[in-house]
Amino acid sequence: MQTRKLGSQGLEVTAIGYGAMVLEGYYGGVGDAEAIETIRQALDLGVSHIDTADAYGGGHNEGLIKQALAGRPRESATIATKFGIVFDGTPGRDLVTGWGHTLTLNGEPAYVQKSLDRSLQTLGVDVIDLWYLHYPDPATPIEETVAAMAEGVRAGKVRYLGLSNLTAEQLRRAHAVHPISAVQYEYSLWRREAELELLPTMRELGIGLVPWSPLGSGFLTGSASVGENDFRQINPRFQGENRVANEDRFAPLHEMAKRLGITSAQLALAWVLHQGDDIAPIPGTRKAARIAENAAAASVVLSAADLAYLNDLAPVGATAGGTLV
Repeated sequence: MQTRKLGSQGLEVTAIGYGAMVLEGYYGGVGDAEAIETIRQALDLGVSHIDTADAYGGGHNEGLIKQALAGRPRESATIATKFGIVFDGTPGRDLVTGWGHTLTLNGEPAYVQKSLDRSLQTLGVDVIDLWYLHYPDPATPIEETVAAMAEGVRAGKVRYLGLSNLTAEQLRRAHAVHPISAVQYEYSLWRREAELELLPTMRELGIGLVPWSPLGSGFLTGSASVGENDFRQINPRFQGENRVANEDRFAPLHEMAKRLGITSAQLALAWVLHQGDDIAPIPGTRKAARIAENAAAASVVLSAADLAYLNDLAPVGATAGGTLV
C-alpha cells in the first residue's frame, strides 16, 4: 500500500485508510466477530490507517480495534481517534446536525484530558498516533481546546493532532496554538464544498486532508440499499426526488467505471486520491471483502481527460439535497 504524508510534522499514513464507524450499526447490524475480522483484514492488506472515535458506540468501536490489534505489533497500525462528542453524561453544548439527532459537544480542557486517558485505556495503547477534536465546542474557544490537546503531545500520549468538521477560520486559530497535521472533513464527488475555503487554507498551512465518507455514504458505489435501521433514511440526499436526481447525475460515473474495468467505488476513490498527495481517504465497509476492492483504488491511474469529465459531472454543490453537518 502506498503511503502519503499529512502535514509537516512527520505523520505518514496509507493512501487508503479504514473508517471503523460503519461497524457500529449505522448502516445496519454487524456482529463483533465480523467487525474484528474486518479490521484484521484491513491490516493484513496493508491498510494500516485505522480511524475511530470515542463516541462511536460509546467506546465500543475503540474496543473492537483493541481486540483486532491483539497479538500484533503496535506499529502495524496507525490509530486515529476523536473526542469532543459527549456520551457519558458530561454537560456540553448542543449541535443540531440535520441527521435527525443532536450532538452534545464539550471541548473544555478538563474534558480533553479525561477523553484522552479514556481512549488510551479503551484502545489498549500507550500512545495515540493521530488525535482529533471531533467537532469544535461552540462555547469553548478552539485555542483552549487545542492547547489542552497539545499537553497530550508533550506528555507523550499523542503523536500528532488533528481537527474535524470545522471552518477555515477556526483552523487558522487552532494551528497558531499547536501544529495541526490533518483535518477530517466530508469530501468526495458527492460533496466538494471543502474546495471553497477549507482545503486552500489547509494547503497554505501545510495540513493534510482525511476525507470521511469518500464514497458518499455508499451512494457512489452504485449499490447503496438503505435498510430499515440505516441512518441514511434521514439523509435528504437519499430521499424522494433528490435520490432520483442524484441517481441520474451519477449514472455516467458507473458507466465510466465499467469502461475502465474498475468498480464505481474504485473510480470514486481514485478521483479523491488524484486531488492531491496530501489527501488520504478513509472509506468504511462492514464486509472484509470490500477492503481489498477499496485498497486497489490506490493503483488506479486517471487521465487528465478522465478527471475533467468527472469534475464536470459533479461540480461543487451539484448533488441534490444539500449538505449536513
